[in-house]
Amino acid sequence: MPYAFTLTTTIPASAQEIYDAWLDSLLHSEMTGGKASMSDEVDAEVSAWDGYITGRNVELVPGERIVQSWRTRQFTDEHADSIITVTFEEAEEGTLLTLVHSNVPEGQTSYEQGGWQEHYFEPMKEYFARRKRAGVTAAAPNRTRKRASVQTKLKQATPKARTRARTKRSKSAMAAKAKSKRANRIKSRSKGGKRRR
Repeated sequence: MPYAFTLTTTIPASAQEIYDAWLDSLLHSEMTGGKASMSDEVDAEVSAWDGYITGRNVELVPGERIVQSWRTRQFTDEHADSIITVTFEEAEEGTLLTLVHSNVPEGQTSYEQGGWQEHYFEPMKEYFARRKRAGVTAAAPNRTRKRASVQTKLKQATPKARTRARTKRSKSAMAAKAKSKRANRIKSRSKGGKRRR
């Protein structure tokens, strides 16, 4: 018969930072160490730990709650999806994360007995502690990525713009030289003509 359990831990980050990182493929992968495919859209399919875990987003409340259906490769076709509900509350040392894992197949106790701690809580604590020491925040990863993309485009455009400016200056200089040469030829012709008279 399926069962449920509750685990809590404190993560050294804000609730919004954890929420954003959990639902971002790149950041989820970085904070757990396993490749993830996440989304911040309800009903979107998700996966974690190189496809060992699959599911979908059931309910999302920014900075407060994430509800996802989850199943691992240990689930058989007879097993219904389990449900994880992750809630965030601001705490003195960061954020109190409460995880309720329900509809877990009977006999699959490894999730409760170290699985979540080893594969999520401990790596997450280390990940956010490192970012904190480095002065980096994980908030709003999508906006950060867009800003980074714009900056990259600007950086890529800058050398082209410099080249165009150099080419323009070079063309202007060449035109000025040509004009000067023409002027000198005309002068020398007119001087030569005066001499002949």
